[in-house]
Amino acid sequence: MTGGAEVHHRHRDVSGGWLRPSVFGAMDGLVSNFALIAGVAGGTASTRVVALSGVAGLAAGALSMAGGEYVSVASQRELAQAEIAVEKRELARNPEDELAELAQSFVDKGVEPDLAAAVAGQLSRDPERALEVHTQNELGVVAGALPSPRLAAVSSFLSFSVGAVLPLLPYLFGVEGLTVSAVVSCVALFGAGALVSAVTARSWWYSGLRQLVVGTVAAGITYGLGNMIGASGL
Repeated sequence: MTGGAEVHHRHRDVSGGWLRPSVFGAMDGLVSNFALIAGVAGGTASTRVVALSGVAGLAAGALSMAGGEYVSVASQRELAQAEIAVEKRELARNPEDELAELAQSFVDKGVEPDLAAAVAGQLSRDPERALEVHTQNELGVVAGALPSPRLAAVSSFLSFSVGAVLPLLPYLFGVEGLTVSAVVSCVALFGAGALVSAVTARSWWYSGLRQLVVGTVAAGITYGLGNMIGASGL
């Protein structure tokens, strides 16, 4: 019987550059703008002031998240590229030492020494494949699969904006008071947390309640601060 091994299951991408900034951005946008709006609403009854604060929080937060993710992921990518370049130079200068190092890495994983040497030798025939295996073993990265700073920045910007606009929507439609915004935010917090459970091992109700608690505690604290500052006349 010939042909490749049959694949009985597939894994989701757990190393891509979109999931973490998207999830973090949406949660951060929802929690931070809900808390900001609650804090301002606690200190003033002006719907216009609260709405303006929410818009400013959305814009500032989305731009900050995008910029921060871009710089962070770009720095991580540049560090990985620099280390990959070091490994590439070592493969060119000391091929025998690198071959022995690769064989030893297989031995450390439980492969018999003779077989490990044979596999290392076969992989090392192709310089590109050798570099890929060495960097994956030693750095935990693959040169062609490094995270994209642009993808991380755009994902963060869009997801933060989506999360941040939800507690703001009632004010944009002229609804007065914090009640409607709080209800929308709480539903969104629970829903967002439950949605995240689709890509994790947690149950939907646990993830939803966890996010709801985090958001409401943050909003409650800022509302209390806003109320104290507003009452003091500062």
